[in-house]
Amino acid sequence: MSNQSEEKDDHSALPFSRVVQQQGPVASLYRDGRDTQYYACRAGLMGLQPIIAVVTRDTRLKALKARWATAKQAMFRLEQAAQHELELRRQRLIAAGTQLDTIESADLADAADALAEQDEYAEEDHIYQSAVQTLLQEIDFGIPIRTVDRSFLPNFDFLRCVVVVVIGQDGLVANTAKYAGNLPIIGVNPDPLRNDGVLLPFLVRHARGVVRHTVYEKPRVREVTLAEVNTNDGQRMLAFNDFFVGASSHVSARYTIEVGSRSEAQSSSGILISTGAGSTGWLSSLFNMTNGFSQSFGGSEISPVSLKWEDRRLVWAVREPFRSKHSGIDLVAGVLHDSDELIVGSQMPISGVIFSDGVESDFLEFGSGTIARFAVSKQRAHLVVP
Repeated sequence: MSNQSEEKDDHSALPFSRVVQQQGPVASLYRDGRDTQYYACRAGLMGLQPIIAVVTRDTRLKALKARWATAKQAMFRLEQAAQHELELRRQRLIAAGTQLDTIESADLADAADALAEQDEYAEEDHIYQSAVQTLLQEIDFGIPIRTVDRSFLPNFDFLRCVVVVVIGQDGLVANTAKYAGNLPIIGVNPDPLRNDGVLLPFLVRHARGVVRHTVYEKPRVREVTLAEVNTNDGQRMLAFNDFFVGASSHVSARYTIEVGSRSEAQSSSGILISTGAGSTGWLSSLFNMTNGFSQSFGGSEISPVSLKWEDRRLVWAVREPFRSKHSGIDLVAGVLHDSDELIVGSQMPISGVIFSDGVESDFLEFGSGTIARFAVSKQRAHLVVP
């Protein structure tokens, strides 16, 4: 942890707006869009005070508390679930004629407790909340800080921000990138033992130095290609990892699909459109399923598509296409290059949706008459890297 009483440099001793003025706000307006001074000047010229946005999320325990009112009640529900599972397993073994000794009974109890994960929920919550509080203290060097819960991202105005700090799981960085524009995004890993940290290269103890450098200097940034969808009724959405197009329930999705000069009507479990960043996620599971089927019936294995985060291509795939009198299966997968479009027209009177990065609650309505065009976005995400 950084020493909060450390001597501040000239920049941090001044209000941020005055720092920007001294460095030339007019000239800064013409700098690269990633430059945080640009955003500070833009906010200042509009009469707004620049801020640092810190994006957070609910833990599993907090979500349980929201459902059951108190942590005690939530823990009671988990304990009851564990006890119910323990008794169910014991009765099944007894019915099968198995005599349980003390060790086997203890193993059953441990297995049931593992399903409920009571201690895991509490420890995970404690570590995350502590990390958030420490982070807020670490990056407090004069610029106002605004915390933003994940659920408010679609409606949060990033206009005033000079940098966005995300503390959470990797998916929280992906969700934030869709709304942060060209702002630099700093991913902070609050719990390295639980989070993979692919998009979270910094620990909490690194945050102060990284944020200061990003605000006052020019940070090292990795640009990530985003996917974009626009509809004929004016809706627009970005995706960091992938888009899903289909029905909101488990019924089949019906639509027309067009790519290049080819088109057909289809019925399927939906369409997946993946970026390079998402090619190791949901898209990879489609390859896993395909290879599993192929090898089970004597077929050969195919290599999954591997794209870099910066790759200006998208991969699309139709999930479980169904052949019938009104639906074809000729267009099931392909690659969209920088200037290509995948055009999908809804034939679903109700329940048609488009959502990105697995966030089903933030969706575009995709009912009959809606036409969606998917393409590589001109906008990119800008992730600060070591």
